[in-house]
Amino acid sequence: MKYHRFFCQWIIILSLILNVNTMNAQSRTDTLNKEQQSIVAISALTAIGDLENLKIQLNGGLDAGLTVSEIKELLVQLYAYSGFPRSLNGISTLIGVLEERKTRGIKDKPGKEFAENDQKSNKYEQGRKVLEQLTKTPQAKPAPGFGSFAPRIDAFLKEHLFADIFESDVLSYQQRELITISALAAMTGVEPQLEAHIGMGMNIGITEDQLDQVAALTEKFISKTQADLVRKILSRKQQSEERLNSR
Repeated sequence: MKYHRFFCQWIIILSLILNVNTMNAQSRTDTLNKEQQSIVAISALTAIGDLENLKIQLNGGLDAGLTVSEIKELLVQLYAYSGFPRSLNGISTLIGVLEERKTRGIKDKPGKEFAENDQKSNKYEQGRKVLEQLTKTPQAKPAPGFGSFAPRIDAFLKEHLFADIFESDVLSYQQRELITISALAAMTGVEPQLEAHIGMGMNIGITEDQLDQVAALTEKFISKTQADLVRKILSRKQQSEERLNSR
């Protein structure tokens, strides 16, 4: 009788533990899906000009479910971060990949095409509002520092990058920040911009666990040195939050 009672109690305790673990597992959606992982790889490899490995990852991205339009938009966006030459090389590589896949009888999803909105009247203001959503911070006009010193670059940033590019609904803000973070993580000498965009990404729902995964993918495709920059920035943000919470 005692053994039966002990066994029942043990079953109840085990059930509670399993339920808690199941609830925790269900509440954790902080992993990058296959499409997002492909976005990270394609963005990073385009940014450093590794076209051979880019070809492999473009095939992988299409197989994972990314549409042709989504990848095109990704590669167009990257010209603003890694320059026209690498963006154009990425687009040329995509064209070659699509032609090869077509000869093998693969029909890739075209996806939603970019449509120009002719109703945009003040692109600077539109871009400034987009940046406010991403940063969750009011944006002065012009931007302090570089904006006052070089107003044309401030106009290009607001009117073109955050109005023309970010406002295209082919990709979401989260996807666009994932592209930007991945490209900046792969490149050297852009740590301030990487830190700023990691903050923007977290503001719109990219989680620390997902950013840890970006770091792991950066280590896989680029280098541990570059991956550790992402980890260092995340560590600083965690420490900053801990200090704020302890007050």
